[in-house]
Amino acid sequence: MSSYPARAVVDLAAIRANTAALLDHAGGADVMAVVKADGYGHGLVPVAHAALAGGARWLGVAQADEALALRAAGVDARVLSWLHTPSTPFAALVDADVDVSVAADWALRGVLEGARASGRTARVHVKVDTGLGRNGVVPEGLEPLLRDALAAEAEGACRVVGLWSHLAWADAPDHPTVRRQAEVFDDAVRLAERLGARLEVRHLANSAATLTDAAMRYDLVRPGIAVYGLSPVPQVGGPADFGLTPAMRLEADLALTKEVPAGHGVSYAHAYTTPTRTVLGLVPVGYADGIPRHASGSEGRTGAPVQVAGRRLGIAGRVCMDQFVVDLGPGAREVAGDAVVLFGSGADGSPTAQDWADAAGTISYEIVTRLGARVPRTYVGGER
Repeated sequence: MSSYPARAVVDLAAIRANTAALLDHAGGADVMAVVKADGYGHGLVPVAHAALAGGARWLGVAQADEALALRAAGVDARVLSWLHTPSTPFAALVDADVDVSVAADWALRGVLEGARASGRTARVHVKVDTGLGRNGVVPEGLEPLLRDALAAEAEGACRVVGLWSHLAWADAPDHPTVRRQAEVFDDAVRLAERLGARLEVRHLANSAATLTDAAMRYDLVRPGIAVYGLSPVPQVGGPADFGLTPAMRLEADLALTKEVPAGHGVSYAHAYTTPTRTVLGLVPVGYADGIPRHASGSEGRTGAPVQVAGRRLGIAGRVCMDQFVVDLGPGAREVAGDAVVLFGSGADGSPTAQDWADAAGTISYEIVTRLGARVPRTYVGGER
């Protein structure tokens, strides 16, 4: 039992329900629940089990270690790992029956060497850069990479099971690059099939495209943030508009309350001073726990919101490494040990991760994934 004065309560029932909702949005395509970055800060293995229980048939991770951790935990679903370097343990991935993405000739060589070392046939997804300018082989280099992969397939070393890409502007559904990337992707699929690839899955859609564009769904969709109940397109609609429920509630216990006079400086550089005699509350989490320093408040800027005894208040002054301060107001009766909700589902009036993202000038993805390891995760709504 942790004695840490804060906790992230993760609702696995919400993860299951969100995945089921995404399956409905997928329109017949399979769902790959993306559980990279420790399940977007929610916990890799508990989230994986909950997403599979909700109907996902695939899991997606960025790093090889994440895929191997899933296998070590007994997760036997299809798992795709996609962000690799020459030091990636390809043999271990192939031996663990993990699907592996390749985006360059050195990566294909590494996978084939791993397949030969493990004595198993590797399952390969070729990633093409359709316009994001990040990972993926450029269209001009796709044919030689596919030819090499299909030659290895003929020898039994691998099986080219997938072709995929990633969108640059899916969170702006009407942006012209979305349609253009789909066109480049369709050309890549036609090339692969003309060269003899027997593709099991074609996949392009992330959370935003899954929720907003039926044309992007193909055989498989890869929702990430939506699995956790957060909207990838807050300007289009919030979680409830897509049938989603935020799965994480971040709480902390007040470490101290004290009455101070008007004009009292608060936290570093006194960015905030009390406008009247008031009660300050000390919340024992800070940027070492992943609380954004950009969420700080001042006289001219309201800090990120918190909920105390049903009241929504803002951070007063700068967020510090381990703590921040809330102005509880004149006559406040809270005492040390009382709960403060930083963000939750919003159903009870609590702030949400999106509220924190707006306050910090970032996105909700960052708010939940940056939550530090020293904040314990507790689970409700299912088996851990």
